[in-house]
Amino acid sequence: MYAVIRMRGNVNVRKTISDTLTMLRLNRINHCVILDETPNNSGMIQKVKDYVAYGKIDAQTLAQILANRGKVEGGISLTDEYIAENTDFDSIASFAEAVSEGKASFSAVPGLKPVFRLHPPRKGHSGIKRPTQKGGVLGNHDENINVLLNKMR
Repeated sequence: MYAVIRMRGNVNVRKTISDTLTMLRLNRINHCVILDETPNNSGMIQKVKDYVAYGKIDAQTLAQILANRGKVEGGISLTDEYIAENTDFDSIASFAEAVSEGKASFSAVPGLKPVFRLHPPRKGHSGIKRPTQKGGVLGNHDENINVLLNKMR
């Protein structure tokens, strides 16, 4: 599973990149989506790599994001009770574990919004104009995306 976070805005963005960001449902800064590791998703992420931060998310961080930032239709926060009533899972942690292993998808929870609205990172960004190899936040973070998501919880 990939976690993709939009880091840069709309100014001077080419139309093809803007369309790809829209297809990924990344319409605003600090919005996050969780994507499967498919060739189509990988290609779209490669196209917008200069505007997003992405990496492989683990189950613990996914559970934290779902608990803190998960919303259902109507703006209601996602809770363990909602998961237990509407799915076969008993808690957010067990649902996140199943999603990270590929045994379940976000569509298993009725009304769950696919986009997570995050805060700006605590202690600030390390630069939104440079890739991770040069000390910035853009591009592939691999396993370190969990650290960034923890700062943006």
